[in-house]
Amino acid sequence: MPAFLLTAGAPGLDFQTWETENSASRANSANSAILKPAMISPHPTPAQRLRRMHDLLFASYGPQHWWPAKTPFEVILGAYLTQNTAWKAVERSLDNLRAAGALTVAGLRRLTLEELRRLIQPSGFSTRKAPALKAFVELLDKEFSGSLDALAASPTAALRRRLLALPGVGPETADAILLYAFGHPVPVADEYLRRISERHRLLVLAPGRNCQGYNAMTSLVRQAFALDAPESQAQLYNEFHALTVAVGKAHCGKTARCEGCPLAADFAFNSELSARQSQPSTRLKIASTLPNCRV
Repeated sequence: MPAFLLTAGAPGLDFQTWETENSASRANSANSAILKPAMISPHPTPAQRLRRMHDLLFASYGPQHWWPAKTPFEVILGAYLTQNTAWKAVERSLDNLRAAGALTVAGLRRLTLEELRRLIQPSGFSTRKAPALKAFVELLDKEFSGSLDALAASPTAALRRRLLALPGVGPETADAILLYAFGHPVPVADEYLRRISERHRLLVLAPGRNCQGYNAMTSLVRQAFALDAPESQAQLYNEFHALTVAVGKAHCGKTARCEGCPLAADFAFNSELSARQSQPSTRLKIASTLPNCRV
């Protein structure tokens, strides 16, 4: 499982949970893959533009050192608790769990359901989140002998399906656990990426939470990094998600604040392109709505 750094950053799950052309191959290492600018054609596809956005954001903000946690289990706790909640509220719940000695599987297992509800009350929805956390520990105990390492060693697709079958776990939470707790190469999409994708006209998404929209965003991220070395992709997905949260908090909130945004050049490029093309062929429309995406 990946190493962890405790940082000042905060995950981007604090809104409602959302639950190519060829180019020269990039450098093999994760760090050099992040630092090397993407090659852009004169008429880039949405995926190529998204790859370039990563480079622009990395140049502006630098490495984000996500997820802000010391252990994989703390990542998992945070991924559950941050649903529909601002990260500062999650930090208060994590502080309560830390004081109670419950930031470990054994510590959480010892708590009664009522004790757990009380400790995570600051992050809201405790009557739903407490049983969901207990269900995760129960899965771990019954099927993996209480071992996070054994769980993490499962194949990615099978592990994702197993996480999605748990109560209180949607696609965004499952993918955050896979990527940040277990180091699987899985992109994470959230409200910030949705705003960037729509405002830059990379995708046209149906309103609200729906699995087609979520899958369209993660598919676009996969395409964006498809030409990078496979061994670097988990780190790239990690960094890109953290960077979209950084720019989202600074510039792409509910009301866009474009002045000084590192992505302003792409926005200007798209505006010029849209003026020339009444129906850009590179746009992808996602129309269906499925509130509970479990695939």
